[in-house]
Amino acid sequence: MKKILIALTLFVAGTNLLLAQNINYDPELAKKLNADEYGMRLYTFVLLKSGEKQNLSKSETDSIFRGHMNNIIRLENEGKLFVAGPFGANPYGYRGLFIFYETDINKVEEMVNTDPAVSSGILKPEIFNWYGSAALPIYLDYHNKIWNKMP
Repeated sequence: MKKILIALTLFVAGTNLLLAQNINYDPELAKKLNADEYGMRLYTFVLLKSGEKQNLSKSETDSIFRGHMNNIIRLENEGKLFVAGPFGANPYGYRGLFIFYETDINKVEEMVNTDPAVSSGILKPEIFNWYGSAALPIYLDYHNKIWNKMP
């Protein structure tokens, strides 16, 4: 009986050790993506809320949002921003989000303030550090193969 208990204990311990290992682990990819041992990394998450300035003419709003889109494209092309998008209608005034590679909140705030929708007061940013999968940025490699019309 004692031998069975010892064997069972060793089996369970060995199984747990094997489950903790990732046979698909790619150390080169992890390094390239700045992943920690859990495959995660720090980013900066920006929540865009409705700002105080909402009563603009349609032409003013259209012009500001064209600048907003151009700024998003510029930041993505410069390798600073990798997620940007709007939220659907909601009762909280949440309008959209950005996720930046940069982890310094002050630097991200400077980048966000270059956005005409933010500098005009249409959108108000709330900026946080966020811990997420280091693999998130590589979705862009695929996204650029599936869109047919530039927003």
